[in-house]
Formats: sequence, C-alpha cells, structure tokens
Amino acid sequence: MSGRTPSQTVGPFLHVGLAPAPFGFREIFSPTVADAGVAGTHIRIEGRVFDGEGTPLPDAMLEIWQADSEGRYTHPADGRPLASNSFRGFGRCPTAKDGGYQFATVIPGTVAGPDGKTQAPHINVGLFSRGILKRLFTRIYFADNPANATDPVLALVPAGRRDTLMAKPDPAKPGVYRFDIHIQGDNETVFFDA
Repeated sequence: MSGRTPSQTVGPFLHVGLAPAPFGFREIFSPTVADAGVAGTHIRIEGRVFDGEGTPLPDAMLEIWQADSEGRYTHPADGRPLASNSFRGFGRCPTAKDGGYQFATVIPGTVAGPDGKTQAPHINVGLFSRGILKRLFTRIYFADNPANATDPVLALVPAGRRDTLMAKPDPAKPGVYRFDIHIQGDNETVFFDA
C-alpha cells in the first residue's frame, strides 16, 4: 500500500499522553514557562477556549513557546545563552471543565523575523482539540504594546481581525492578561498556516 495514512481527530488519549497529571502520572511539561527568579515582567495569561457555538471546550490543550524578556529562544538555533536556566520557553496546559487555561510566564522581548524586521513581543500558540485534524496555530500579542504597530506578521492580518490576537490586561487582576480563543464563529481567532 502506498500513500499517506489519513488524518484523524485528536483521540481520547490526548490528555493521558500529553497532560497526564489528572490521571496520576508525572507531568513532563507544565503551564509554568518562567519560574519566579527569571528576569523580566512576570505575567499570567488566562483565558478560555470556545467552539463555533460559543460553548467552552473542556478537552482542548494549548502549547505555547516564546522568547525570554531579552528576545532569546531556548533553542540551539538561537545561539545566544539564556540569562536563566529556569526559563523553559515552552508550556503546555489542558483546558478545565469551563474551557479555562492559564500560563505563568514573562512578557517576551522583541525578536527578528525571517526578513530581519523586528517583531513585536508575542507568544506562539498551538491548539489541539476534538474535531481538529491538525493543530491550529495562532499568536498572542499584548494590546498595550506600541511595537504592534510595526509588527510585520500582524500587518498581514486585516485590521478588523487583529483584535482576536490581542491579550488585554485584566484591570481587576494586576499582572494578568486575558486571551480567549474562539475556534469558529463570529469572534473566530485568527489562525496561521504552520
């Protein structure tokens, strides 16, 4: 037989294999991207994941990866040493029964894009959920950051849709940014090709 195997939706073992703590297994990755001693402005990103009808998804999983506060990635291709070994640069969080998730991290620094233009501070997001054949990719930008105005990736998104990529400070919770993800519907989050 030749050719590829067909894609399948995320199966029932998503959480057991990728977010095993509720099942009594040790976590390999966690929602803590930056420990307390890591340099930078510490924040928490909170949000919920919704389907096309606005129903919270209790069985989704998010992965984030980002640069540290100086714009350095925890990847050998970056080539620069990190200021702290406690900065993981990667986090994973399953959604709760109410579709909620949260990550503890720092605001990333600016990074150079493939064309050398500076990108605004952002966090890359991968989303897995039932009914999705391939992981969805989006970005979290920070609504209060002036560098968004010149970000080359954000400039590719129609102006009326950029708001779906903005994490907004929560006035009731200092240090908390809110970022909800809508897989479909009127408030659909902008997703990018891999």
